[in-house]
Amino acid sequence: MTREEFISHVEREQKALRSFLLALCCGNRDDADDLAQDALVKAYLSMTGYHDQGKFRSWLFKIAHNTFLNHKAGCRTMDSLEAARLLSGDTSAESSFEYQDLYLALSTLPPKERSAISLYYLSGYAVREISVITEVSEDAVKKQLSRGRDKLKEILKL
Repeated sequence: MTREEFISHVEREQKALRSFLLALCCGNRDDADDLAQDALVKAYLSMTGYHDQGKFRSWLFKIAHNTFLNHKAGCRTMDSLEAARLLSGDTSAESSFEYQDLYLALSTLPPKERSAISLYYLSGYAVREISVITEVSEDAVKKQLSRGRDKLKEILKL
């Protein structure tokens, strides 16, 4: 892959990457932007390992997911929605942000469940694709999705 091809792919996928990382970082734009930058640098440095098979987004999300897990994104798991609200203050997305409660609820999930929920519901990946991105079995992804959904329903009182 040439530098120009890489830039073209990134321009096409940058918005989706930032949305994915924003969800993983519980609405904290600064953390999401930092992780996006780190992931893009890592992707650029390893672009010789990418073989153009039309899966650039999955390849990039895998790098971003691993970057998130390695950094823990400054978004630790909260005990409750109330604890997340108290801690978030103004460091998360604006208080008027439409999905603030969802991001706060996501912060109560362990990182693996948060990743599965974000990839499935917010990024539209299938279980099989999530399995490849997160490097776990499809059964593990299904369990993470089930646990995450159950916890979110309870937290958000749905």
